[in-house]
Amino acid sequence: MSDEISGVPIDYRTDSLGAARQGTNPTVLTRMRTGWAVIGSTQHLPGYCLLIHDGQADQLTELPRPDRLAFMHDLIILGEAIETACRAVDPDFWRINYEVLGNSWHHLHGHVHARYRWEPDDLRTGPVHLYGSARNAPEHLLGPQHDALRDAITAALVSILDQD
Repeated sequence: MSDEISGVPIDYRTDSLGAARQGTNPTVLTRMRTGWAVIGSTQHLPGYCLLIHDGQADQLTELPRPDRLAFMHDLIILGEAIETACRAVDPDFWRINYEVLGNSWHHLHGHVHARYRWEPDDLRTGPVHLYGSARNAPEHLLGPQHDALRDAITAALVSILDQD
């Protein structure tokens, strides 16, 4: 019997989707049409979030075309909410970057990265992975210091979803 069914809390760090479905994933911002919007466990670029598809697909092409479009639509809405929140709290907000990779976790998910003018020039214009292990430094781990931004992203997301 899986933990999802047995009632044993699922550790979101090992099964973020199962924990989201169970209601025990503390990173969940809200349920979207195609999956779960979650704030990243690292915030080296404040506002980093993911959309985790609530299904069995490993990559976009495994979904029927209408479902692919729905997933991408949700990812864009999440990005819009992040932009709204980050622009309001940091005047150096610059843009949003989207990634759908699936190279290390074989489950369909998309990354949304807020980008800032304060980033070093050589890193600001490249992909986020160029930051390397610095992204996971202890000072960037998700914590209470991110609650205000998390609340702002959630409020913007709920507002956009209400209009959609």
